[in-house]
Amino acid sequence: MKELLLVNYNIHATERVSINGREGFRDNDYYYFIISSSNKEMIHLEQAALAYYLAEIGYKHTAIPVPTRENNWFAEKDKNHYMVFRVSTVQTDRQQSHGKSLATFHNKSATYSYEPKEISSYGSWKELWIKKLTAFEQKVEQEASSYQNKYYRLLVDVFPYIIGLSENAIQYLQESETDKRFHQGDQGVFAFQRYKQNLLSPVIWTNELVYDHPTRDLAEYIRYQFLTNDFNLESLKLFLSDYQETRPLSIFGWRLLYARLIYPIHLFDFIEEGFSNQNIDGLHMELKQLIKQQRHYEKRLGQLFDLLDVDFREYDLPILKWL
Repeated sequence: MKELLLVNYNIHATERVSINGREGFRDNDYYYFIISSSNKEMIHLEQAALAYYLAEIGYKHTAIPVPTRENNWFAEKDKNHYMVFRVSTVQTDRQQSHGKSLATFHNKSATYSYEPKEISSYGSWKELWIKKLTAFEQKVEQEASSYQNKYYRLLVDVFPYIIGLSENAIQYLQESETDKRFHQGDQGVFAFQRYKQNLLSPVIWTNELVYDHPTRDLAEYIRYQFLTNDFNLESLKLFLSDYQETRPLSIFGWRLLYARLIYPIHLFDFIEEGFSNQNIDGLHMELKQLIKQQRHYEKRLGQLFDLLDVDFREYDLPILKWL
């Protein structure tokens, strides 16, 4: 890949580096990372626009794409297309708490003047969730008939449960969309595909950026916490408290967050990865473990508002009785 940098970008890479598990190169004061551009071109270009904006408003540790010597965004090698990203600063220390950092990130990115089309899920969760559920129902049925093994037998057994969860989440979201108790904090912001602790990382990776309602990041972080064995309630409460000091959630926002946690995105992510994985024994064991984890996840989700000291009765927040 050094040759790709030299020929297409006139970049003389002097050493190999690894940041967040991503291999790259260093040339003087900059780090360069080569990422396969497997998505639609417009997706990459919209993410690039978000990355440049983040760098402009102070997030210097954002990986920004650089054009080739011919002023193209994509370079070709062995019939594959790639983008090269430059990182000028690696984040090593943080001045703010995690929750305040995320709230500040959402506040600053809310000033962006344009809503992207390809990478925006803002206001579209219901349609996207229905589309995902329908597509997965068809794909799982197709794969299970083609590959009759223990993994797909278990997946077929558990999939009605996934369908039920999804339909609950879609129904809850549909009812929430009629709730008018929203405010300025419900406007669209820059978010991440699956927020874990992305802002604490040394680099903000451009291909992880999306445009969405801010509760996307909060819900995915809570999901991540609920699925870990060493779940720390006090740490989670501090994170949300610090976030809300800077960017309070509306009642509408709480409803969106709850709906997103009901929707089993983590199970869909696992199933999707399994479509291209031939390690049947590994998949079977992982799915069994996920089903086991799901019991703990459901219990924690059922106690969500009590755990976080949110008075759902005062706010008239509906909850699922069966959780």
